[in-house]
Amino acid sequence: MKKRAIYIVLLTGLVLASCKKEESTKPKVIYENNPKTKTEVPEDTTQIEIADLPVHLSGTNFLIYPIGTVTSDKKSLKSYDSGTGYTVSNYSEYQITGYLQNLKFQEMGKDTIYALTDKNILIETATYLKTIADKSKKQLMVYSLCDMDTNKDNKLDNSDIKSLYLSEVSGGNFTKISVDFQELIDWNVIEAQNKLFFRTTEDTNKNGQFDKEDKVHYFFVNLLEKEWKATEYKPI
Repeated sequence: MKKRAIYIVLLTGLVLASCKKEESTKPKVIYENNPKTKTEVPEDTTQIEIADLPVHLSGTNFLIYPIGTVTSDKKSLKSYDSGTGYTVSNYSEYQITGYLQNLKFQEMGKDTIYALTDKNILIETATYLKTIADKSKKQLMVYSLCDMDTNKDNKLDNSDIKSLYLSEVSGGNFTKISVDFQELIDWNVIEAQNKLFFRTTEDTNKNGQFDKEDKVHYFFVNLLEKEWKATEYKPI
């Protein structure tokens, strides 16, 4: 009986290790004949759309409503009175985080509420560039988000490639500045130059993963330009 118990424990460990290995090797990109074909993600009817209460970024004239989804199975939600079951975002100083389907904007003093985009996206972070606004009076937002079902699993989540976008604080001029099919690594703003620097990685060996064998690209964007354009530079 004791040997049988040990066997079961070992077998369970092997199964869990196998599942973990399979999950860790799950590709972020599935290549087809046309690798740049975008897959339409079907609507998830088990989810209901929820808007958080508006956020006001100090010094701006706009309210921002984070839009996300919660399951339509009310049994799986916490009580409405607690409020936590209907929260789809978090807000720290000048940054909204979560897994958001959209953001909606409203100019203070006006009734109209409008969406950032009509595209299918998943926003992870939306950051207000306060230091740039203080210096140049130009009020901008930076977004890290997923905008393509790159692993072809019929859903948009953080297993897909992450991209970088910019917009005005009103949500206007929503612009992708990273390259399609390149995974965003990180970004940083240098206020002294009014530039946003960021790094991406390209799956150069086409194995569907982003690893040390792939090429890293370096870009900067002049935030004060009328039209934002990423310029590649080579520090190494």
